[in-house]
Amino acid sequence: MMQLSPDTGTEGWDWCSGYHATDNSIMGFSHTHLSGTGVGDYGDILFMPFTGDVKFSAGSKENPNEGYRSRFNQSTEKSSPGYYSVFLEDYKVGVELTTSKRSGIHKYKFSENKGNLIIDLVHGIQDAAIETYIKILDENKIEGYRTSSGWAKKHTIYFYAEFSQNISENMIQLDGKELNDKSAKGQYVKAALKFNFNSDNELLVRIGISHVSIEGAKKNLLTEIPDWNFEKVKNNATKIWNNWISRIEVEGGTEKQKITYYTSLYHAFLAPNIFSDIDKKYIGMDGKIKIAKDFEMYTIFSLWDTFRALHPLITILDEKLTTDLIKSLVTKYEESGLLPVWELASNETNTMIGYHSIPVIVDAYMKGIRNFDIEKAYKAMVNSAMNDERGLEYYKNMGFIPIDKAHDAVSSTLEYAYDDWCIAIMAKELGKDEDYKYYISRARNYENMFDHKTKFMRGRYNSGEWSKNFDPIAPSYLGSGEFTEGNSWQYSWFVPQDINGLINLIGGEKLFKEKLDSLFSIPVDYEKYQMPSDVTGLIGQYAQGNEPSHHIAYLYNYCGYPWETQNITRKIMDGFFHSGRNGLCGNEDCGQMSAWYSLSAIGFYPVLPGSNQYVLGSPLFDKVTIHQENGKDFTIIANNNSAKNKFIQSAKLNGNDYNKLFFTHNDLRNGAALEFQMNSQPNKNFGNEISSRPTSSISKEFSSIKYEKYFMPIVLPHKSLFANAIKVELENFNDNTEIRYTLDGTEPNEDSEKYIGSFSMEKSFTLKAKVFGKELLPSDIIEKTFSKAIVRDEENPFLNIDGTIYPTILENNKFHNNYTGGGKEALIDGKFASTDLRSPYWQGYEVNDCDIIIDFGKVIEINKISANFLENQGSWIFIPQSVTVAFSDDGKNFTNPNIICSNEIKDNSQTEIKSYSKDFNKTKARYIHFIADNIGQCPSFHKGVGGNAFLFIDEITIE
Repeated sequence: MMQLSPDTGTEGWDWCSGYHATDNSIMGFSHTHLSGTGVGDYGDILFMPFTGDVKFSAGSKENPNEGYRSRFNQSTEKSSPGYYSVFLEDYKVGVELTTSKRSGIHKYKFSENKGNLIIDLVHGIQDAAIETYIKILDENKIEGYRTSSGWAKKHTIYFYAEFSQNISENMIQLDGKELNDKSAKGQYVKAALKFNFNSDNELLVRIGISHVSIEGAKKNLLTEIPDWNFEKVKNNATKIWNNWISRIEVEGGTEKQKITYYTSLYHAFLAPNIFSDIDKKYIGMDGKIKIAKDFEMYTIFSLWDTFRALHPLITILDEKLTTDLIKSLVTKYEESGLLPVWELASNETNTMIGYHSIPVIVDAYMKGIRNFDIEKAYKAMVNSAMNDERGLEYYKNMGFIPIDKAHDAVSSTLEYAYDDWCIAIMAKELGKDEDYKYYISRARNYENMFDHKTKFMRGRYNSGEWSKNFDPIAPSYLGSGEFTEGNSWQYSWFVPQDINGLINLIGGEKLFKEKLDSLFSIPVDYEKYQMPSDVTGLIGQYAQGNEPSHHIAYLYNYCGYPWETQNITRKIMDGFFHSGRNGLCGNEDCGQMSAWYSLSAIGFYPVLPGSNQYVLGSPLFDKVTIHQENGKDFTIIANNNSAKNKFIQSAKLNGNDYNKLFFTHNDLRNGAALEFQMNSQPNKNFGNEISSRPTSSISKEFSSIKYEKYFMPIVLPHKSLFANAIKVELENFNDNTEIRYTLDGTEPNEDSEKYIGSFSMEKSFTLKAKVFGKELLPSDIIEKTFSKAIVRDEENPFLNIDGTIYPTILENNKFHNNYTGGGKEALIDGKFASTDLRSPYWQGYEVNDCDIIIDFGKVIEINKISANFLENQGSWIFIPQSVTVAFSDDGKNFTNPNIICSNEIKDNSQTEIKSYSKDFNKTKARYIHFIADNIGQCPSFHKGVGGNAFLFIDEITIE
C-alpha cells in the first residue's frame, strides 16, 4: 500500500508515477504511486523538508526558487527495493526513505540545527483535491486525510504521522489563506512545521496510511513500525524483496543482464497493491467499509495489460497471492455487479477493453489454484460477458462489434472472443455443457473480423460492409478507431485461443510464416503516420512497447518455424531491455512489460493463459532455477549458451529426449529439469513435427455467431450532395436475397420497388432500403438523404445558382489536421456528421476554440442560429464551455456577444450529439462572429485529467 518515492512533475501521462528522469528538481516525497500506467493519479500526502522562508507552492521546474522545490543531482540518488535516498541541493538536506507494507519512515539529515517540513495535501499526480484535512495532535504527532478525484473518481488516503523531534512552530494554509490554528479542513490545506534539532540535526518521520480511516492508518503504523529504528525497517524491506526475487535464480549471462533481470522481477511485483488495513478493513466498490476475512484485499488491476504475463508469472511464484487476487476480483464483482476492467482504489475506471479478470481467474483455476468460491467466480464471469455495455450488445447478437456503433470495435471483438474461450474451458471443467457450447462458439467470433481479401483483421459497419480506405499500417488512437493503441498489423495476430484457425484463414503455415516475417520487416513511415505514444519498441510493425504484440514473437512455434521465435525473442530482449534508467521500451503498465522479460529471459512465455502450456523461446541464462512453494525446483539449463548461440539444437526433460516446443504447468509443479543444447545455427528439425507444437485450436463443429438478419444494403455513392443529377447504386452481400426500396419516405416492404439496377435522380430525395429473403429475418432499414448541392454563382460567389444566399467563412485554420471536416468551409457545407467521431464531417479543435467569422456578402435577416457538437469523453472530446455569436454590418464593429449556451462540464460516459440554438427574431447583419470555447484541458473527473481536450463541431445552421 505504501509506495513512498520522489515526485518531480505532474504535467502529463509520462509523469504518471510522479518521477521523470529528465527532471532536475524534486517537489517532495508522496506516499502513493502508480507504476508506468498510461494515466496519472495518486501522489497523495506530499512531504518536503526545507530550510529558510516558508513557501506553500512548489514552484516551477524552470525556477525552483519560486517555491519549496529543490534541485538535485542524479549522482546522489541511491535506490534499491524498499529504499531510496537523495541529497536536496538547495536546502543541503540528505533524505532517506524506506517502508513496510502500509507504513513508511523518512530520515532527513539537515546541515544546521533547525529545519522545516511542508505537508502539501493539495498535491497529486494529475488528480484534483476535493477535501483535505490536517490536525496537529500534540508536539510530535499529526493526522489528516486527502480526498481527491482523478482517474479514480473518488478516493481518500488517511494518514497518521509522528516526528522524532518536537514541533516548535506551525503554519497552516487553507484555500490560500494562513490560519492561526492547529487544524484545518477544506478543499486546499497545506501545513508548514518548524523544528529545532538536537546535536545530530536529524529528523525522523514515521507515517501510516489507510484507505479506511485515520484510526486504521495509526494502527497500521504502530503495528508495522512500532519504534524509530530506520535500519531495521530498511533491512526488513530488503529481506522481503530478496525473498521475492530469489524465487527465480539465474546463473550465467552478463552482469548487466542479471541487473536487468532482477530489476524486471522487482518491477513486476510493484502492483497490484494491498488495499486492506492490518485489521482487514477496506473500502468496497460501493464505498462502504468491509472486512476481508480470509484474504488480503488488493487494488490496481491493470488487467488489459497484466492478464498476458504478469498474472501467469504470479501463479508460478505465489499461489497464496494468486488466490488473494482472485478473491479480490470476485469480491469487487459482488460489490459492483461486474468483474473489474481497470480498478483503482475501489473505482472502476473502465479503461481499455475486454473483461480480462476472466483469464486471470481461469488460468489459476486450470493450474489447480482453487481455494476460492468457484461457482461465484463463474457466475461473475458469465455476468460480465452477458451485459450490454462496451459494445457487448452488438457482439452477442451479431458476432462482432460494428465500428459505427462502438469504439475499438475490432480489438474489442478479438479480446472478447479470447475471454469467452476462457469461460468455455472453465464451463467444460465444471460440467456446464450448454455454456461450453455457447461460449466456445463465441470464441470463434474473431472470424467475423477477418477480411479474406486483405488477410487482415478489419473493421465492419453495422451494415456488414468492410471499413473504407483500409490501411493495415495506419494507427488507431485510443477510443477513436478500429483498434486499441495500434493497427491491424499488430492486432491481426490476437487469436491466442485458435492459432491453428488463424493459420488456416491466412492460407496455411507457409503464408502465415511469411506474414509474420512481413510484420517484423515492414518499416514505419513516421512522416505519414503519427504513432500513438504507447506504440514503441518497434521492429517493423511489431511493437514490443505495447501489450497487443507481446505474444506474437512466439507464434512461429505454431507453424513449424521455431528457430524464428528463438531468433526474434533474443533480438527483442537485447534491443529493448537494458540496465539503464530508460531500460524499458514502453510503459511498465503495472508490471506487464517487465513480466514479459522476466519470463522470456528464462526461456518461455504463456501465449495462451488458461491452456497450462508454456511456449519455448531462447533463454538468456545458462541456468535458471525456479524455487516453488511446494519445495520442488524446476530448472532450465542451456549448454553452450551465448549471444550468438541462441538456437536450440536439442532438449531433454528429466534426462529423456524431448522434442516439444512447450512444457506444461504440471511439468513445472512436479519439479523437473529441462536441458537445452544451444548453437549459433538453427536445428530446423527440432520441434518441427505437428505433435511437438503447442496446441491452440477450436473444433470446427463450433462456428462463430452470425448476425440473425441479412446485412443491410450498401448505398453508392457515399457522398450525399450532388450538383445536377446523381446515379444511385445498391449493393447486397447475398445473391439469394433482394433489395426493396422507397423514395417517398415510407418504410419499404416486400411489395416495394425491387432494385434491379442503378437509377438517376435530379431532385433531393430520401432513400430507404431493406433486404428480404426466405431464410432469415429482413435486414434493418438503411436510410440516406441525398441533397442537391449548393453551386456558387460565378458572378456572385455568395449566391447559389438558384438564388439561395451562400455564406463563406473568412478564416478558419485552427482545426486539427486529422479532423478537418472538409476544410475551411466545412461548418456551413450542409453535410452533417454522425455520432462516429471518424465521420469525415466533424471538424475537431485540440485545445483551440472554434473562432470564425461568417460572411453573407450582404446584410440579411437572421432568425435562428444552431450548432451541433459531439460529446465523447472516452475520446477526450467535450462539449463547449460556451457558444456565443456577435453581429456586424461592416466586419469591424460587432455587437456584444449573444450567448447561445453556457455549459457545466460534467462526467458523461455516453457518446452523443448535443445541439444548441437561439432565436434572434429578424436580426439584421452581414457578418457573424461565432465562438465555441474549448475547455482546454481534460477536467479533474476525467481519466486524462490535464491532457488536451478536443472540441468537435458540425454543423452551424443559420436560418
